[in-house]
Amino acid sequence: MKNEPVIVEQIYNAPLKAVWEAITDLGKMQQWYFPMLEEFVPEVGFETVFDVEEGGKIYVHIWKITEVDPGRKISYEWKFGGYPGNSVVSFQLFPDGGHTKIVLTHTGLETFRGDLHPELAAHQFVEGWTNFIDTHLRNYVEQETEE
Repeated sequence: MKNEPVIVEQIYNAPLKAVWEAITDLGKMQQWYFPMLEEFVPEVGFETVFDVEEGGKIYVHIWKITEVDPGRKISYEWKFGGYPGNSVVSFQLFPDGGHTKIVLTHTGLETFRGDLHPELAAHQFVEGWTNFIDTHLRNYVEQETEE
């Protein structure tokens, strides 16, 4: 698993526009992703910092948008305050008939030094992203599409 990215792929029964909005619109992101996210603008250079409490610890999330191809791809640097490392998360969308294929790729996880910080080990991200993409985002966009 060393230096290998986490890649999670799914196909949703939802139009591409709905999935794009779910991963780039602050109000929608707060519903399925990070409720504590206070600001998000899908523009290159935008930066945001927010705290996530997990297991009695606070993890400072630091994001900086590095790439935006509207309706197709958004990428951002992802760091944790007080920890080493810098990673990149990319969400890519592909139309698939009336469905949407999403490919999430998270690279650079080895820079978080999971050997020293087990809570930031790559397997934790596999579990987290699988939960976000396979469950939370799917439920959100497919429910939104039904309404």
